[in-house]
Amino acid sequence: MLGKYKKIGVLTSGGDAPGMNAAIRAVVRSCSYYNIECIGIYRGYQGLIEGEFEVLTARSVRNVINRGGTFLKSARSQEFRSEEGRAKAASKMKEAGIEALVVIGGDGTFTGAIYLEQEHGIPVVGIPGTIDNDINGTDYTIGYDTALNTVVDAIDKIRDTASSHDRLFLIEVMGRDAGDIALNAGVGAGAEEILIPEEDMGVERMLDSLQKSRKTGKTSSIIVVAEGEKSGKNIFELAELIGESLEGYDIRVSVLGHIQRGGAPSCYDRVLASKLGVGAVEALLRGENRVMVGITNKLVTSVDFEVAIKGHKPLDKELRRVLDITSV
Repeated sequence: MLGKYKKIGVLTSGGDAPGMNAAIRAVVRSCSYYNIECIGIYRGYQGLIEGEFEVLTARSVRNVINRGGTFLKSARSQEFRSEEGRAKAASKMKEAGIEALVVIGGDGTFTGAIYLEQEHGIPVVGIPGTIDNDINGTDYTIGYDTALNTVVDAIDKIRDTASSHDRLFLIEVMGRDAGDIALNAGVGAGAEEILIPEEDMGVERMLDSLQKSRKTGKTSSIIVVAEGEKSGKNIFELAELIGESLEGYDIRVSVLGHIQRGGAPSCYDRVLASKLGVGAVEALLRGENRVMVGITNKLVTSVDFEVAIKGHKPLDKELRRVLDITSV
């Protein structure tokens, strides 16, 4: 290890994701392993400004690996968006003797970290924690696998009702800008059609698919819709459009909402969070700065924040092809 810190802070910011607690635990215990004091920062960047700090030890994070959400809590900070707010945060860190920072969150979290480092020279390493899996430089983000399993479980239950009553269900899942949850959960749950922001497939394709399904004897169908997909103004308008275009469908809408964020993290997310938590502390000790640690081909890697937050991951076109084949 090249560098050595006496005190490292850790915070969670943005939307919560299952596995964040496991990541905090790994950061804290890595600090303990390397004889570094770890400071937990409550309520994200707002807590950084207000000095909501607590010393965390290896025992402080017992029994959290299985808990959803984040015990450090999260909050959106308008004040941190200003230079004055970031100056307050840097001053509070200096007063507490915090020399470096590990931030757990998504692109907004990483953007804030970039400004903090640029303006005040504070070394920062990020851990991708978001259910949307929309961060470049990592195959998976913490919380994504759990969210997928939650969505698939919900769709399985809804399909029981759809089959029992010969209904068409439109199910909205999270994904304002990215369709990873919709595409993967839709294939995993056997959906007939999937609508995602990255594609403009058009309503006609969906209507054609439903007509073909009915001709082959299907009496119930599931359509998964990412919240950012705009075939209609919203999923309810889309349901009305289908009803007006195709006769004989008993149509229902289900919006899964924030249920996708909650719950105990899957084993995969716990392991991923543990790897990345250790990786973040060790990246700081190697002298790395303004980077995110991610997982690529099962290996922990580092990428610049700018790379992580730039653009979106390419759509898995092979998965779309698989859907077209298996939904006939």
